[in-house]
Amino acid sequence: MVFNRDIARFAVGVIGNVIALILFLSPLPTFIRIWKNKSVEQFSPIPYLATFVNCGLWVLYGVPWVQPNSILVVTINGTGLGIEIVYLTLFFLYSDRKLRTKVFLVILGEIIFVATLAICVLSFVHGNKKRAAIVGSICMVGNILMYASPLAVMKLVIKTKSVEYMPFFLSLFSFLNGVSWTAYAFIRFDAYILAPNSMGTVLGLAQLLLYATYYKSTKRQIAERETKGELVMAEKSVTGVAQKPRNDSRV
Repeated sequence: MVFNRDIARFAVGVIGNVIALILFLSPLPTFIRIWKNKSVEQFSPIPYLATFVNCGLWVLYGVPWVQPNSILVVTINGTGLGIEIVYLTLFFLYSDRKLRTKVFLVILGEIIFVATLAICVLSFVHGNKKRAAIVGSICMVGNILMYASPLAVMKLVIKTKSVEYMPFFLSLFSFLNGVSWTAYAFIRFDAYILAPNSMGTVLGLAQLLLYATYYKSTKRQIAERETKGELVMAEKSVTGVAQKPRNDSRV
């Protein structure tokens, strides 16, 4: 049986699409929590802002006028772009005014950047190879920023010895996404896809190791916090009962 690179690349690309979709949807429990609590708490918007601009850049890279035969790159990143818009809308609604302003300005800057790049490349650069080189190089930087964006959260994890604000499934599927797209880039060599995704594989693995390291201490901290909360409630109840006879005696 002859190995067909195109079929193999397409198959791995489909797998990559599925894993990337799960990656995009993995923060859903986090945003359900934000929606229920009406607060972003200590969750960082950086990973979602980085993913938003990254998806926009890869959609541009995958269009036929830049890099032909890259429909799978367009489909998944177009889907991811829509999902990130929903996430950032919730983040915008439930953050304080200062953070909300920062998020809005970053989003506006990202939109202007991608739109300007698209206009300049499609209008002034001729030939797919040149266009792919320019957009692909910028995509590489964007993808690295997306994979590196959890570094701030990883720093918080090490500092607090808690993974409460580093969602497990986001870390897991970041790793699997890096693995699948690294394989995709190797089948028909594409340095612009290979470089950032191989880095993403390493960073995803680092997050999983942190999760394994601090999982037990996180459970312990949450249990202690819940116990403390129950004690405070019990003290308030006792205080209320103790004060009630004094109120009755005045009557």
